[in-house]
Amino acid sequence: MTATPIPRTLYMSLMGAKNLSVINTPPGNRLSIKTVVVEYDDDLICQAITRELNRKGQVFFVHNCIHDIEKLRNRITRILPSNIRFAVAHGQMPGKTLEKVMFAFLGGKIDVLICTMIIESGIDIPNVNTIIINNAHRFGLSDLHQLRGRVGRFDRPAYAYFMIPKNEFLDTDSRKRLSAIQEYSRLGSGFHIAMEDLELRGAGNLLGVEQHGFISAIGFDLYCRLLKEAVSNFKRVITNENKET
Repeated sequence: MTATPIPRTLYMSLMGAKNLSVINTPPGNRLSIKTVVVEYDDDLICQAITRELNRKGQVFFVHNCIHDIEKLRNRITRILPSNIRFAVAHGQMPGKTLEKVMFAFLGGKIDVLICTMIIESGIDIPNVNTIIINNAHRFGLSDLHQLRGRVGRFDRPAYAYFMIPKNEFLDTDSRKRLSAIQEYSRLGSGFHIAMEDLELRGAGNLLGVEQHGFISAIGFDLYCRLLKEAVSNFKRVITNENKET
């Protein structure tokens, strides 16, 4: 089971090579995550963090660049009250130190966790309902969706802010990714996100190891038709064998 299938897996399902089941009904107490794509703004960051802390919640601040993550931490601490408790977490920290930070955050001893993408999966902390993602244009669409899924895991409103640098020129694919993550913010939108990801990144090589990309050797359209024909022939052979037995 997956919330965001990789392009190759999704396309195998669409072509009939794998079976597909879609769960459209979210848990009864969940709410859609309010999603905002906006230029980096210190005032907005201050408002978002303060609002979350005022309701006794916690915040993820994702900055996926280790070399200047401490610099970012210093910048954020300057714009917020001194009583707010910050911590940094990333994959290059010693294991015991990282474990200590995560347990402290889980125990409510840290208010704002400034971290890399290490929280992308396997993190379920119901008290964290605001996430701010810096330089969101550098993330893949499935990554953005997974990161957004770290909040809104309880019955209170959750907020996801996808921030891009001011006056930054975004290429076409970056704009499409950000537009998709903002448009498909309703619960159960993972399938739509995956379809957008498939369109942007290509279906990969179903007969090889590539999980995304377009088939340049024979052309994507011909590849799809050949694959569909092969799957149909295979199913026909299996059906005839079953009838004979």
